[in-house]
Amino acid sequence: MIEATSTGVILSVYLQPRASKTEFVGVHGDALKFRVAAPPVEGKANLALCQYLAKLFALPQGAVSVYAGPASRNKRIQLIGVTEGFLRTTFNLPKV
Repeated sequence: MIEATSTGVILSVYLQPRASKTEFVGVHGDALKFRVAAPPVEGKANLALCQYLAKLFALPQGAVSVYAGPASRNKRIQLIGVTEGFLRTTFNLPKV
């Protein structure tokens, strides 16, 4: 779900596009589930997710990117400058 790297973390994400609002929902299997209001057309849902995460963690837009799965609901999102412990606290996840 959360993989620590030398520069930050990589999140496993399940993304639901075309929702009524953009928000964190909870855990979906082995991933964090997010809903975004944007449609899954021309990368708009991916961009909305990256913007949401950047705002949530007060990161520059360039510090958040889709690492894998740009055309899938199951994605891996790279966050630079964030620690695993901080994410676990933010999303109220148990420590492993």
